[in-house]
Amino acid sequence: MVEGSRCITTTRRTLLRAGLALPFLSLPARAQSADGILRFGLSAFPPNLQPWVSTGAAAGTVKLMLHRSLVTYDSKGQLRGELAESWSVDDEGAWVFKLRPGCVFQNGEPVTADDVKWSIEQIAGEKSTAYMRTQFQGIERIDIPDPQTVRLVTKTPTATLPTWFANYNTFILWRNSTPSEPVGAGPFRLSGQERGTSLDLVAFDKFYKPGLPRLKGIKFTVYADENLRVAALQTGDVDMIEYVPWQSMATVEADPRLKLDAVEGPFMCVLFNATKPPFDDPRVRRAVAHAVKREDIVKAAFYGRGKPLAGVPITAGTPWYDDELANGWAYDPARAKALLAEAGYPDGFQTTLMATAQYGMHKDTAEVVQQHLAAIGIQCELQLPDWSTRVARGTKGQYDICIHGLAADNNDPDGLTGVIDTSLAPTHGRSFGLKAPKTVDALARGRAEFDPAKRVEIYKEMQRAALEEVPLAGLAWRSQGYGMDRGVTGFTNLPGALTTSSGATLEETSFG
Repeated sequence: MVEGSRCITTTRRTLLRAGLALPFLSLPARAQSADGILRFGLSAFPPNLQPWVSTGAAAGTVKLMLHRSLVTYDSKGQLRGELAESWSVDDEGAWVFKLRPGCVFQNGEPVTADDVKWSIEQIAGEKSTAYMRTQFQGIERIDIPDPQTVRLVTKTPTATLPTWFANYNTFILWRNSTPSEPVGAGPFRLSGQERGTSLDLVAFDKFYKPGLPRLKGIKFTVYADENLRVAALQTGDVDMIEYVPWQSMATVEADPRLKLDAVEGPFMCVLFNATKPPFDDPRVRRAVAHAVKREDIVKAAFYGRGKPLAGVPITAGTPWYDDELANGWAYDPARAKALLAEAGYPDGFQTTLMATAQYGMHKDTAEVVQQHLAAIGIQCELQLPDWSTRVARGTKGQYDICIHGLAADNNDPDGLTGVIDTSLAPTHGRSFGLKAPKTVDALARGRAEFDPAKRVEIYKEMQRAALEEVPLAGLAWRSQGYGMDRGVTGFTNLPGALTTSSGATLEETSFG
């Protein structure tokens, strides 16, 4: 909830002390809207809606309604065509995308190969602030054999290139778009907004998929306070919410009028500002990684709906997972103190730890980390700005260490590139000014390898390098859930790391 510029927050501890820990409300849910408008409780007002800049998953959900890219993911997490109907590697190693006939932008102009070329060039531009800028600079040449075909010649072999276009910061825009008026090809158009409070979207009647979107519109209303967000769902003020807080998941599951769709895939981590001491020293970063008892985070922040993450975030059960590497930063305060002494800080030091109070998971995680770092001599002043400020300060490197919650770009290890490749342009979602050359080199080699068995070995090398260089310190896997009225159908919480891209399925959502 936003009141003027002041964010009103109610912490879990305040509610528990008051005996008001989100009880099962007896009020009847409001009947589903007959006008076909889905009322969606958003966790944060988008800092901006720039199509290529990362500003968090809440903003990503809105952007996915306004824009589309060449590909996306289906309900099982597999790539499917979007503006492109097919893609393949030709005999010369170039990726060739065939555009879907009949796609138009929201101004009625057809989607052509020229628009794709222009969008890629903007993302890769020298002055670009795009999240995927560095990856797209790996494209050496863009050929247009015909208006419906795009051929991408890369500087090095790139096995994972199609996944770049499934990222919700990589949209195809009309080539005459301007920064203030980006024209996309999404299923909904922005029809109005109340700054800081709500956004209104209406269905785009020329969307290229027959029968979609099923909704006539979506009203995104911001409930920055997670408890108020759940209360709005329980009382029927909204039909659906994101980021169901973990202390409320059981309540939503128990309510016969509601349902919970939760998956495990996002994670919490510590990011570092390595442009100055002491976090420019990997030994200090390793000390932080070994200092935290991660089970305490799972209990305090996620009510047991998660598990410790003591290594690079590689999902268990995938070919790249290795149990020993997954526990490479296991809780070991003695080892942490020894590393600090080795780095020249035998008595510890004082620093700042940034998080945000807007998401309880960030605040609660930060408090646990603060306590455990104090135990090895690192005294942290906790800083809890609102989310927009957290994004801005993170991007500019205005912190010492900070807590971050996110998911990889996809479920392939290359999907971690945007998280741990610290050679990329600054963003709030990765460490600032940190050099991890061995990790970055292994990521690049894995990206260039088409042989699955060789990719497995390369990504294990990447994990070993990251345990040494610590581009981030993993803390905990978490369950991430959407809560909704049982009458809402068609929405899918995508598996694993893809959960933050689930907004793409709102085009298939309706009232059953």
